[in-house]
Amino acid sequence: MSKLRFGFPLAALALLGAAPPMPPISAERIKADVRMLSSDAFDGRGPGEQGEATTIAFIARSFAEAGLEPGGLDGKWTQEVPVVRLDRLPGAQLSVRIAGRRNPLRLGADSTLSLRNAGRFDLADAPLVFAGWGVVDAARGWDAYRGIDMRGKVAVLLANDPDMEAGRDLGFGGRALAYKGRSGTKVAAAAKAGAAGVMFIHEEAAFSWPFAQAANGDMLPSIGLAPLQQSELGFSAIVRREVAVALLRQVGLDLASLKARARNKAFRAFALRGASMSVSGANRATAFVSHNVIGKLRGTERPDEQLLYGAHWDANGHNGPDRSGDSIRNGAVDNATGTAELIEVARAFAAAKRPRRSVLFAAWTSEEKGLLGAEYYAAHPLYPLARTAAVINLDPHVVLPASRTLELIGPGQTDLEAELGRAAARGGQRVVPEPNPEAGWYFRSDHYPFAQRGVPALAFRAGRELVKGGRAPGERIVAAYNRNCYHQPCDQFDPRWSFAGTAQEATAAFRVGQSIANSNGWPKWLAGSDFGAIRAASAAERR
Repeated sequence: MSKLRFGFPLAALALLGAAPPMPPISAERIKADVRMLSSDAFDGRGPGEQGEATTIAFIARSFAEAGLEPGGLDGKWTQEVPVVRLDRLPGAQLSVRIAGRRNPLRLGADSTLSLRNAGRFDLADAPLVFAGWGVVDAARGWDAYRGIDMRGKVAVLLANDPDMEAGRDLGFGGRALAYKGRSGTKVAAAAKAGAAGVMFIHEEAAFSWPFAQAANGDMLPSIGLAPLQQSELGFSAIVRREVAVALLRQVGLDLASLKARARNKAFRAFALRGASMSVSGANRATAFVSHNVIGKLRGTERPDEQLLYGAHWDANGHNGPDRSGDSIRNGAVDNATGTAELIEVARAFAAAKRPRRSVLFAAWTSEEKGLLGAEYYAAHPLYPLARTAAVINLDPHVVLPASRTLELIGPGQTDLEAELGRAAARGGQRVVPEPNPEAGWYFRSDHYPFAQRGVPALAFRAGRELVKGGRAPGERIVAAYNRNCYHQPCDQFDPRWSFAGTAQEATAAFRVGQSIANSNGWPKWLAGSDFGAIRAASAAERR
Protein backbone atom coordinates (compact mmCIF):
# COMPACT_ATOMS: atom_id res chain seq x y z
CA MET A 1 0.00 0.00 0.00
CA SER A 2 1.24 3.45 -0.82
CA LYS A 3 2.14 5.62 2.11
CA LEU A 4 -0.66 7.92 3.18
CA ARG A 5 0.38 11.56 3.08
CA PHE A 6 -1.67 14.31 4.64
CA GLY A 7 -1.68 17.27 6.94
CA PHE A 8 -0.05 20.01 4.84
CA PRO A 9 -1.53 22.14 2.04
CA LEU A 10 -0.31 21.41 -1.46
CA ALA A 11 1.42 24.35 -3.11
CA ALA A 12 -0.63 23.77 -6.23
CA LEU A 13 -3.87 24.03 -4.27
CA ALA A 14 -2.95 26.70 -1.74
CA LEU A 15 -5.45 29.49 -1.27
CA LEU A 16 -4.40 32.99 -2.21
CA GLY A 17 -4.91 34.15 1.35
CA ALA A 18 -6.31 33.02 4.66
CA ALA A 19 -9.22 30.60 4.39
CA PRO A 20 -12.59 32.39 4.40
CA PRO A 21 -15.01 31.77 7.24
CA MET A 22 -16.72 28.41 7.05
CA PRO A 23 -20.47 28.63 6.37
CA PRO A 24 -22.25 26.36 8.80
CA ILE A 25 -22.89 22.77 7.80
CA SER A 26 -26.06 21.80 9.64
CA ALA A 27 -26.53 18.26 10.93
CA GLU A 28 -30.19 19.11 11.49
CA ARG A 29 -30.76 20.14 7.88
CA ILE A 30 -29.03 16.96 6.69
CA LYS A 31 -31.22 14.94 9.05
CA ALA A 32 -34.38 16.57 7.75
CA ASP A 33 -33.41 15.88 4.14
CA VAL A 34 -32.56 12.24 4.89
CA ARG A 35 -35.87 11.83 6.71
CA MET A 36 -37.66 13.10 3.61
CA LEU A 37 -35.63 11.26 0.95
CA SER A 38 -35.93 7.92 2.76
CA SER A 39 -39.64 8.21 3.52
CA ASP A 40 -42.10 5.82 1.90
CA ALA A 41 -43.34 8.75 -0.21
CA PHE A 42 -40.15 8.34 -2.26
CA ASP A 43 -40.85 4.61 -2.70
CA GLY A 44 -37.21 3.51 -2.36
CA ARG A 45 -35.96 5.92 -5.07
CA GLY A 46 -35.84 3.20 -7.73
CA PRO A 47 -34.80 4.45 -11.19
CA GLY A 48 -37.76 4.27 -13.54
CA GLU A 49 -40.11 3.52 -10.66
CA GLN A 50 -42.69 5.78 -9.05
CA GLY A 51 -40.10 7.29 -6.70
CA GLU A 52 -37.80 8.71 -9.40
CA ALA A 53 -39.95 11.71 -10.34
CA THR A 54 -40.49 12.59 -6.67
CA THR A 55 -36.76 12.30 -5.99
CA ILE A 56 -35.44 14.39 -8.87
CA ALA A 57 -38.08 17.08 -8.21
CA PHE A 58 -36.99 17.27 -4.55
CA ILE A 59 -33.29 17.52 -5.44
CA ALA A 60 -33.84 20.13 -8.15
CA ARG A 61 -36.00 22.20 -5.81
CA SER A 62 -33.38 21.92 -3.06
CA PHE A 63 -30.62 23.03 -5.46
CA ALA A 64 -32.70 26.01 -6.59
CA GLU A 65 -33.51 27.02 -3.00
CA ALA A 66 -29.80 26.78 -2.15
CA GLY A 67 -29.01 29.31 -4.88
CA LEU A 68 -27.70 27.12 -7.70
CA GLU A 69 -28.61 27.44 -11.37
CA PRO A 70 -29.58 24.51 -13.58
CA GLY A 71 -26.48 22.66 -14.77
CA GLY A 72 -28.02 20.64 -17.59
CA LEU A 73 -28.40 21.58 -21.24
CA ASP A 74 -30.97 24.17 -22.31
CA GLY A 75 -31.49 25.42 -18.78
CA LYS A 76 -32.59 22.05 -17.43
CA TRP A 77 -31.82 20.58 -14.02
CA THR A 78 -31.43 17.11 -15.48
CA GLN A 79 -29.34 15.03 -17.87
CA GLU A 80 -31.27 12.23 -19.52
CA VAL A 81 -29.77 8.74 -19.09
CA PRO A 82 -31.24 6.10 -21.45
CA VAL A 83 -31.38 2.68 -19.82
CA VAL A 84 -32.99 -0.76 -20.13
CA ARG A 85 -34.44 -2.59 -17.15
CA LEU A 86 -34.39 -6.40 -17.04
CA ASP A 87 -36.93 -8.13 -14.76
CA ARG A 88 -36.48 -11.85 -14.28
CA LEU A 89 -39.83 -13.55 -14.75
CA PRO A 90 -41.13 -16.17 -12.28
CA GLY A 91 -40.20 -19.78 -12.89
CA ALA A 92 -36.42 -19.52 -13.37
CA GLN A 93 -34.43 -22.61 -12.35
CA LEU A 94 -30.79 -23.46 -11.62
CA SER A 95 -29.35 -26.89 -10.91
CA VAL A 96 -26.06 -28.80 -10.81
CA ARG A 97 -25.72 -32.41 -12.01
CA ILE A 98 -22.91 -34.50 -10.50
CA ALA A 99 -22.35 -38.14 -11.50
CA GLY A 100 -25.86 -38.29 -12.92
CA ARG A 101 -27.56 -36.87 -9.81
CA ARG A 102 -29.30 -33.51 -10.18
CA ASN A 103 -28.98 -31.00 -7.32
CA PRO A 104 -31.58 -28.19 -7.61
CA LEU A 105 -30.39 -24.86 -6.19
CA ARG A 106 -33.12 -22.80 -4.55
CA LEU A 107 -32.99 -19.24 -5.86
CA GLY A 108 -32.88 -16.74 -3.03
CA ALA A 109 -31.78 -19.44 -0.56
CA ASP A 110 -28.95 -21.55 -2.00
CA SER A 111 -28.02 -19.25 -4.85
CA THR A 112 -28.85 -16.18 -6.89
CA LEU A 113 -29.34 -16.00 -10.63
CA SER A 114 -28.86 -13.01 -12.91
CA LEU A 115 -29.86 -13.52 -16.55
CA ARG A 116 -27.84 -11.05 -18.55
CA ASN A 117 -29.89 -10.64 -21.73
CA ALA A 118 -33.45 -9.89 -22.73
CA GLY A 119 -35.74 -12.79 -23.57
CA ARG A 120 -35.47 -16.50 -22.90
CA PHE A 121 -32.29 -18.27 -21.78
CA ASP A 122 -31.84 -22.05 -21.55
CA LEU A 123 -28.63 -23.96 -20.92
CA ALA A 124 -28.65 -27.73 -20.45
CA ASP A 125 -25.88 -29.64 -18.70
CA ALA A 126 -23.04 -27.22 -19.44
CA PRO A 127 -19.73 -28.55 -18.06
CA LEU A 128 -18.48 -26.85 -14.88
CA VAL A 129 -14.88 -25.60 -15.06
CA PHE A 130 -13.04 -24.43 -11.95
CA ALA A 131 -11.22 -21.22 -12.93
CA GLY A 132 -9.89 -20.20 -9.51
CA TRP A 133 -9.90 -16.42 -9.22
CA GLY A 134 -10.47 -16.15 -12.97
CA VAL A 135 -7.76 -13.53 -13.33
CA VAL A 136 -6.55 -12.54 -16.78
CA ASP A 137 -3.74 -10.02 -16.40
CA ALA A 138 -0.97 -10.09 -19.00
CA ALA A 139 1.12 -7.51 -17.12
CA ARG A 140 1.27 -9.77 -14.07
CA GLY A 141 1.57 -13.00 -16.07
CA TRP A 142 -1.76 -14.49 -14.94
CA ASP A 143 -4.27 -16.08 -17.33
CA ALA A 144 -6.58 -18.72 -15.92
CA TYR A 145 -8.02 -19.49 -19.36
CA ARG A 146 -4.87 -19.75 -21.48
CA GLY A 147 -5.22 -22.77 -23.74
CA ILE A 148 -8.65 -23.66 -22.33
CA ASP A 149 -11.74 -23.94 -24.54
CA MET A 150 -14.55 -22.38 -22.48
CA ARG A 151 -17.24 -22.41 -25.18
CA GLY A 152 -20.51 -23.76 -23.80
CA LYS A 153 -19.04 -24.13 -20.30
CA VAL A 154 -19.60 -22.45 -16.93
CA ALA A 155 -16.67 -20.92 -15.04
CA VAL A 156 -16.69 -21.58 -11.28
CA LEU A 157 -15.01 -18.58 -9.68
CA LEU A 158 -13.63 -17.39 -6.34
CA ALA A 159 -14.25 -13.79 -5.29
CA ASN A 160 -11.58 -11.11 -4.86
CA ASP A 161 -7.97 -11.77 -5.99
CA PRO A 162 -5.31 -14.44 -5.32
CA ASP A 163 -3.38 -12.73 -2.55
CA MET A 164 -6.25 -11.63 -0.31
CA GLU A 165 -5.74 -14.64 1.99
CA ALA A 166 -2.24 -15.62 0.86
CA GLY A 167 -0.40 -13.91 3.70
CA ARG A 168 1.91 -12.33 1.14
CA ASP A 169 1.68 -10.07 -1.89
CA LEU A 170 1.43 -12.14 -5.07
CA GLY A 171 1.47 -9.00 -7.19
CA PHE A 172 -2.09 -7.78 -6.55
CA GLY A 173 -1.42 -5.41 -3.64
CA GLY A 174 -1.92 -7.73 -0.66
CA ARG A 175 -5.26 -7.36 1.10
CA ALA A 176 -6.37 -4.44 -1.06
CA LEU A 177 -8.64 -5.53 -3.89
CA ALA A 178 -6.99 -5.09 -7.28
CA TYR A 179 -8.99 -4.00 -10.32
CA LYS A 180 -8.48 -7.43 -11.88
CA GLY A 181 -10.10 -8.97 -8.81
CA ARG A 182 -13.42 -7.16 -9.28
CA SER A 183 -16.34 -9.44 -10.05
CA GLY A 184 -17.28 -7.42 -13.12
CA THR A 185 -13.74 -7.61 -14.48
CA LYS A 186 -13.70 -11.38 -14.00
CA VAL A 187 -17.10 -11.83 -15.63
CA ALA A 188 -15.79 -9.89 -18.64
CA ALA A 189 -12.68 -12.10 -18.76
CA ALA A 190 -14.78 -15.27 -18.65
CA ALA A 191 -17.02 -13.93 -21.40
CA LYS A 192 -14.01 -13.13 -23.57
CA ALA A 193 -12.77 -16.67 -23.01
CA GLY A 194 -16.09 -17.95 -24.37
CA ALA A 195 -17.86 -19.04 -21.18
CA ALA A 196 -21.63 -19.49 -21.29
CA GLY A 197 -21.96 -18.35 -17.68
CA VAL A 198 -20.21 -17.92 -14.35
CA MET A 199 -20.86 -19.29 -10.87
CA PHE A 200 -19.24 -17.46 -7.96
CA ILE A 201 -18.63 -19.25 -4.66
CA HIS A 202 -19.78 -16.83 -1.99
CA GLU A 203 -17.47 -16.14 0.95
CA GLU A 204 -18.35 -13.21 3.16
CA ALA A 205 -14.84 -11.79 3.60
CA ALA A 206 -14.07 -11.98 -0.10
CA PHE A 207 -17.36 -10.38 -1.15
CA SER A 208 -17.40 -7.97 1.84
CA TRP A 209 -21.09 -8.60 2.46
CA PRO A 210 -23.13 -11.57 3.76
CA PHE A 211 -24.85 -14.01 1.43
CA ALA A 212 -28.22 -12.92 2.80
CA GLN A 213 -27.75 -9.57 1.08
CA ALA A 214 -27.46 -11.24 -2.32
CA ALA A 215 -30.19 -13.78 -1.56
CA ASN A 216 -32.69 -11.13 -0.46
CA GLY A 217 -32.02 -9.21 -3.66
CA ASP A 218 -32.25 -12.18 -6.01
CA MET A 219 -35.40 -10.88 -7.70
CA LEU A 220 -34.27 -7.24 -7.91
CA PRO A 221 -34.19 -6.01 -11.51
CA SER A 222 -30.95 -5.24 -13.26
CA ILE A 223 -30.43 -2.11 -15.36
CA GLY A 224 -27.99 -1.39 -18.16
CA LEU A 225 -27.24 1.60 -20.33
CA ALA A 226 -29.11 1.64 -23.63
CA PRO A 227 -28.74 0.27 -26.18
CA LEU A 228 -28.34 -2.95 -24.22
CA GLN A 229 -25.52 -5.02 -25.66
CA GLN A 230 -26.25 -8.71 -26.14
CA SER A 231 -23.82 -10.76 -24.05
CA GLU A 232 -22.44 -14.12 -25.16
CA LEU A 233 -22.22 -14.92 -21.43
CA GLY A 234 -25.82 -15.63 -20.58
CA PHE A 235 -25.94 -15.67 -16.79
CA SER A 236 -24.09 -15.18 -13.53
CA ALA A 237 -24.88 -16.91 -10.26
CA ILE A 238 -23.67 -16.68 -6.67
CA VAL A 239 -23.80 -19.90 -4.66
CA ARG A 240 -23.78 -20.00 -0.89
CA ARG A 241 -20.43 -21.27 0.43
CA GLU A 242 -21.87 -24.23 2.32
CA VAL A 243 -23.75 -25.39 -0.77
CA ALA A 244 -20.66 -24.99 -2.98
CA VAL A 245 -18.49 -26.93 -0.51
CA ALA A 246 -20.99 -29.80 -0.50
CA LEU A 247 -21.07 -29.88 -4.30
CA LEU A 248 -17.27 -29.88 -4.50
CA ARG A 249 -17.16 -32.73 -2.02
CA GLN A 250 -19.27 -34.80 -4.41
CA VAL A 251 -16.49 -34.55 -7.03
CA GLY A 252 -13.78 -35.33 -4.49
CA LEU A 253 -12.46 -31.79 -4.01
CA ASP A 254 -12.26 -29.35 -1.12
CA LEU A 255 -12.24 -25.56 -1.25
CA ALA A 256 -9.03 -25.00 0.70
CA SER A 257 -7.02 -27.26 -1.61
CA LEU A 258 -8.52 -25.60 -4.68
CA LYS A 259 -7.52 -22.18 -3.37
CA ALA A 260 -3.96 -23.32 -2.75
CA ARG A 261 -3.78 -24.76 -6.26
CA ALA A 262 -5.18 -21.58 -7.85
CA ARG A 263 -2.83 -19.27 -5.95
CA ASN A 264 -0.15 -19.71 -8.62
CA LYS A 265 0.21 -17.80 -11.86
CA ALA A 266 0.76 -21.09 -13.71
CA PHE A 267 -2.74 -22.24 -12.69
CA ARG A 268 -5.12 -23.05 -15.53
CA ALA A 269 -8.84 -23.71 -15.37
CA PHE A 270 -9.85 -27.37 -15.34
CA ALA A 271 -13.10 -29.31 -15.67
CA LEU A 272 -14.87 -30.60 -12.58
CA ARG A 273 -15.24 -34.21 -13.68
CA GLY A 274 -18.83 -35.31 -14.08
CA ALA A 275 -20.26 -31.94 -13.02
CA SER A 276 -22.54 -29.74 -15.14
CA MET A 277 -25.04 -26.92 -14.69
CA SER A 278 -28.47 -26.28 -16.16
CA VAL A 279 -30.18 -22.89 -16.25
CA SER A 280 -33.57 -21.82 -17.52
CA GLY A 281 -35.46 -18.55 -17.26
CA ALA A 282 -36.50 -15.38 -19.01
CA ASN A 283 -36.12 -11.62 -18.64
CA ARG A 284 -38.62 -8.92 -19.58
CA ALA A 285 -36.85 -5.85 -21.02
CA THR A 286 -38.23 -2.34 -20.50
CA ALA A 287 -36.49 0.70 -21.97
CA PHE A 288 -36.87 4.03 -20.19
CA VAL A 289 -35.06 7.29 -19.51
CA SER A 290 -33.69 8.00 -16.05
CA HIS A 291 -32.06 11.24 -14.94
CA ASN A 292 -28.99 12.75 -13.37
CA VAL A 293 -29.74 16.01 -11.54
CA ILE A 294 -27.13 18.74 -12.10
CA GLY A 295 -26.82 22.09 -10.31
CA LYS A 296 -24.16 24.71 -10.95
CA LEU A 297 -22.55 27.62 -9.13
CA ARG A 298 -20.74 29.72 -11.71
CA GLY A 299 -17.18 30.75 -10.90
CA THR A 300 -16.09 34.36 -10.87
CA GLU A 301 -12.70 34.21 -12.62
CA ARG A 302 -12.32 30.75 -14.15
CA PRO A 303 -15.92 29.76 -14.96
CA ASP A 304 -14.91 27.27 -17.67
CA GLU A 305 -13.08 25.14 -15.08
CA GLN A 306 -15.13 22.91 -12.81
CA LEU A 307 -15.01 21.15 -9.49
CA LEU A 308 -17.55 18.31 -9.43
CA TYR A 309 -19.32 16.97 -6.35
CA GLY A 310 -21.37 13.81 -6.81
CA ALA A 311 -23.70 11.53 -4.86
CA HIS A 312 -26.12 8.89 -6.13
CA TRP A 313 -29.78 9.52 -5.44
CA ASP A 314 -31.02 6.00 -6.16
CA ALA A 315 -31.69 3.14 -3.78
CA ASN A 316 -33.20 -0.26 -4.67
CA GLY A 317 -36.78 0.77 -5.05
CA HIS A 318 -40.01 -1.06 -4.34
CA ASN A 319 -38.90 -4.68 -4.73
CA GLY A 320 -38.37 -7.94 -2.86
CA PRO A 321 -40.24 -7.90 0.48
CA ASP A 322 -38.37 -9.01 3.58
CA ARG A 323 -39.75 -11.41 6.19
CA SER A 324 -41.94 -8.68 7.66
CA GLY A 325 -43.49 -7.98 4.26
CA ASP A 326 -41.75 -4.61 3.80
CA SER A 327 -40.96 -4.27 0.10
CA ILE A 328 -39.59 -0.69 0.08
CA ARG A 329 -35.80 -0.43 0.24
CA ASN A 330 -35.73 3.14 1.55
CA GLY A 331 -31.95 3.56 1.43
CA ALA A 332 -31.69 5.99 4.34
CA VAL A 333 -27.95 5.51 4.65
CA ASP A 334 -27.31 4.39 1.07
CA ASN A 335 -27.61 6.97 -0.25
CA ALA A 336 -30.17 9.42 1.08
CA THR A 337 -27.41 10.50 3.46
CA GLY A 338 -24.91 11.21 0.69
CA THR A 339 -27.56 13.04 -1.32
CA ALA A 340 -28.43 15.17 1.71
CA GLU A 341 -24.72 15.94 2.19
CA LEU A 342 -24.52 17.01 -1.46
CA ILE A 343 -27.41 19.43 -0.97
CA GLU A 344 -25.90 20.77 2.25
CA VAL A 345 -22.48 21.36 0.65
CA ALA A 346 -24.27 23.22 -2.16
CA ARG A 347 -25.92 25.44 0.44
CA ALA A 348 -22.56 26.14 2.04
CA PHE A 349 -20.96 27.13 -1.27
CA ALA A 350 -23.89 29.35 -2.21
CA ALA A 351 -23.72 31.11 1.17
CA ALA A 352 -19.97 31.70 0.94
CA LYS A 353 -18.01 34.09 -1.22
CA ARG A 354 -18.39 32.97 -4.84
CA PRO A 355 -15.42 30.74 -5.80
CA ARG A 356 -13.09 31.42 -8.71
CA ARG A 357 -13.90 28.12 -10.46
CA SER A 358 -17.39 26.84 -11.18
CA VAL A 359 -18.73 24.14 -8.89
CA LEU A 360 -21.05 21.40 -10.14
CA PHE A 361 -23.33 19.33 -7.93
CA ALA A 362 -24.49 16.08 -9.52
CA ALA A 363 -27.00 13.61 -8.11
CA TRP A 364 -26.44 10.41 -10.10
CA THR A 365 -28.97 7.78 -11.08
CA SER A 366 -28.49 4.00 -10.97
CA GLU A 367 -25.30 3.68 -8.95
CA GLU A 368 -26.73 0.54 -7.42
CA LYS A 369 -27.05 -1.01 -10.89
CA GLY A 370 -23.43 -0.44 -11.93
CA LEU A 371 -22.53 3.27 -11.55
CA LEU A 372 -24.66 3.94 -14.62
CA GLY A 373 -25.52 7.63 -14.13
CA ALA A 374 -21.93 8.61 -13.39
CA GLU A 375 -20.69 6.40 -16.24
CA TYR A 376 -23.10 8.04 -18.67
CA TYR A 377 -22.03 11.54 -17.64
CA ALA A 378 -18.34 10.59 -17.85
CA ALA A 379 -18.92 9.24 -21.36
CA HIS A 380 -21.17 12.20 -22.35
CA PRO A 381 -19.89 15.06 -20.15
CA LEU A 382 -21.86 18.27 -20.00
CA TYR A 383 -18.59 20.05 -19.12
CA PRO A 384 -15.16 18.94 -20.40
CA LEU A 385 -13.49 16.34 -18.19
CA ALA A 386 -10.08 17.73 -19.15
CA ARG A 387 -11.06 20.97 -17.40
CA THR A 388 -12.76 19.28 -14.46
CA ALA A 389 -10.26 19.82 -11.66
CA ALA A 390 -11.46 17.02 -9.39
CA VAL A 391 -14.39 14.85 -8.37
CA ILE A 392 -15.41 14.55 -4.71
CA ASN A 393 -17.77 11.64 -4.09
CA LEU A 394 -20.29 11.60 -1.24
CA ASP A 395 -21.30 8.01 -0.57
CA PRO A 396 -21.05 7.45 3.20
CA HIS A 397 -21.35 3.88 4.31
CA VAL A 398 -22.90 4.34 7.75
CA VAL A 399 -24.46 7.17 9.76
CA LEU A 400 -22.13 7.61 12.74
CA PRO A 401 -21.92 9.90 15.76
CA ALA A 402 -19.04 12.38 15.92
CA SER A 403 -15.76 10.72 14.97
CA ARG A 404 -12.08 11.43 15.54
CA THR A 405 -11.16 10.15 12.07
CA LEU A 406 -12.01 10.19 8.39
CA GLU A 407 -11.43 6.96 6.46
CA LEU A 408 -9.78 7.48 3.08
CA ILE A 409 -11.00 5.19 0.30
CA GLY A 410 -8.19 3.98 -1.97
CA PRO A 411 -5.20 5.75 -0.36
CA GLY A 412 -2.14 6.59 -2.40
CA GLN A 413 -4.00 7.83 -5.48
CA THR A 414 -4.03 11.64 -5.65
CA ASP A 415 -2.51 14.69 -3.98
CA LEU A 416 -6.05 15.59 -2.92
CA GLU A 417 -5.33 13.32 0.04
CA ALA A 418 -3.03 15.98 1.49
CA GLU A 419 -5.79 18.56 1.22
CA LEU A 420 -8.19 16.17 2.94
CA GLY A 421 -5.68 15.78 5.76
CA ARG A 422 -5.55 19.54 6.19
CA ALA A 423 -9.36 19.81 6.17
CA ALA A 424 -9.64 17.02 8.73
CA ALA A 425 -7.09 18.67 11.01
CA ARG A 426 -9.09 21.92 10.97
CA GLY A 427 -12.03 19.90 12.28
CA GLY A 428 -9.98 18.17 14.99
CA GLN A 429 -9.79 14.89 13.06
CA ARG A 430 -7.12 12.84 11.35
CA VAL A 431 -7.21 10.80 8.14
CA VAL A 432 -6.70 7.03 8.31
CA PRO A 433 -6.67 4.43 5.51
CA GLU A 434 -9.87 2.46 5.02
CA PRO A 435 -9.75 -0.57 7.34
CA ASN A 436 -11.09 -3.11 4.80
CA PRO A 437 -9.27 -2.48 1.49
CA GLU A 438 -10.20 -5.97 0.33
CA ALA A 439 -13.76 -4.66 -0.18
CA GLY A 440 -12.53 -2.61 -3.15
CA TRP A 441 -14.63 0.49 -2.44
CA TYR A 442 -12.52 2.63 -4.79
CA PHE A 443 -13.97 0.63 -7.70
CA ARG A 444 -17.51 0.49 -6.34
CA SER A 445 -18.83 4.04 -6.31
CA ASP A 446 -19.49 6.95 -8.65
CA HIS A 447 -16.07 8.59 -8.59
CA TYR A 448 -14.60 5.60 -10.39
CA PRO A 449 -15.84 6.32 -13.97
CA PHE A 450 -14.09 9.69 -13.66
CA ALA A 451 -10.88 8.19 -12.31
CA GLN A 452 -10.87 5.80 -15.27
CA ARG A 453 -10.88 8.85 -17.54
CA GLY A 454 -8.11 10.57 -15.64
CA VAL A 455 -9.99 13.04 -13.42
CA PRO A 456 -8.48 13.07 -9.90
CA ALA A 457 -11.11 11.63 -7.60
CA LEU A 458 -11.50 11.64 -3.82
CA ALA A 459 -13.72 9.41 -1.69
CA PHE A 460 -13.84 9.19 2.10
CA ARG A 461 -16.21 8.68 5.01
CA ALA A 462 -16.47 9.20 8.73
CA GLY A 463 -14.23 6.84 10.67
CA ARG A 464 -15.11 4.31 13.34
CA GLU A 465 -13.07 5.83 16.17
CA LEU A 466 -15.86 7.78 17.84
CA VAL A 467 -15.41 10.81 20.08
CA LYS A 468 -17.53 9.06 22.70
CA GLY A 469 -16.51 5.47 23.31
CA GLY A 470 -13.66 5.05 20.85
CA ARG A 471 -13.44 2.35 18.19
CA ALA A 472 -15.51 -0.46 19.73
CA PRO A 473 -18.95 1.18 19.41
CA GLY A 474 -18.09 2.46 15.94
CA GLU A 475 -17.19 -1.06 14.84
CA ARG A 476 -20.44 -2.39 16.28
CA ILE A 477 -22.52 0.15 14.34
CA VAL A 478 -20.74 -0.61 11.06
CA ALA A 479 -20.89 -4.39 11.56
CA ALA A 480 -24.60 -4.36 12.40
CA TYR A 481 -25.42 -2.26 9.34
CA ASN A 482 -23.35 -4.46 7.01
CA ARG A 483 -24.85 -7.64 8.43
CA ASN A 484 -28.50 -6.61 8.56
CA CYS A 485 -29.37 -3.54 6.54
CA TYR A 486 -26.97 -2.87 3.66
CA HIS A 487 -29.21 -2.85 0.55
CA GLN A 488 -32.05 -4.29 2.62
CA PRO A 489 -35.50 -2.91 3.54
CA CYS A 490 -34.26 -2.19 7.08
CA ASP A 491 -31.99 0.62 5.79
CA GLN A 492 -34.53 3.07 7.19
CA PHE A 493 -34.37 6.45 8.88
CA ASP A 494 -33.76 6.35 12.62
CA PRO A 495 -34.77 9.55 14.47
CA ARG A 496 -32.11 8.76 17.09
CA TRP A 497 -29.30 9.41 14.60
CA SER A 498 -27.48 12.63 15.41
CA PHE A 499 -25.81 12.95 11.98
CA ALA A 500 -22.76 14.44 13.72
CA GLY A 501 -20.38 12.21 11.75
CA THR A 502 -22.29 13.00 8.57
CA ALA A 503 -21.85 16.73 9.20
CA GLN A 504 -18.11 16.10 9.65
CA GLU A 505 -18.01 14.37 6.24
CA ALA A 506 -19.81 17.27 4.59
CA THR A 507 -17.61 19.84 6.33
CA ALA A 508 -14.41 18.16 5.17
CA ALA A 509 -15.81 17.82 1.65
CA PHE A 510 -16.65 21.52 1.60
CA ARG A 511 -13.22 22.56 2.84
CA VAL A 512 -11.36 20.43 0.32
CA GLY A 513 -13.58 21.69 -2.48
CA GLN A 514 -13.25 25.32 -1.45
CA SER A 515 -9.49 25.00 -1.73
CA ILE A 516 -9.71 23.50 -5.22
CA ALA A 517 -12.38 25.94 -6.42
CA ASN A 518 -10.27 28.95 -5.38
CA SER A 519 -7.01 27.65 -6.84
CA ASN A 520 -5.15 28.11 -10.11
CA GLY A 521 -3.51 24.71 -9.72
CA TRP A 522 -4.70 21.31 -10.89
CA PRO A 523 -4.84 18.27 -8.59
CA LYS A 524 -2.59 15.44 -9.72
CA TRP A 525 -2.35 11.67 -9.53
CA LEU A 526 0.47 10.37 -7.38
CA ALA A 527 3.35 8.42 -8.86
CA GLY A 528 2.33 4.80 -9.28
CA SER A 529 -1.38 5.49 -9.77
CA ASP A 530 -2.94 3.72 -12.73
CA PHE A 531 -4.71 6.89 -13.85
CA GLY A 532 -1.90 9.43 -14.19
CA ALA A 533 -1.06 8.66 -17.82
CA ILE A 534 -4.70 9.13 -18.86
CA ARG A 535 -4.79 12.59 -17.28
CA ALA A 536 -1.44 13.56 -18.80
CA ALA A 537 -2.83 12.97 -22.29
CA SER A 538 -5.15 16.01 -21.90
CA ALA A 539 -2.58 18.30 -20.23
CA ALA A 540 -2.61 20.80 -23.10
CA GLU A 541 -6.28 21.59 -22.39
CA ARG A 542 -5.42 22.82 -18.90
CA ARG A 543 -2.79 25.43 -19.84
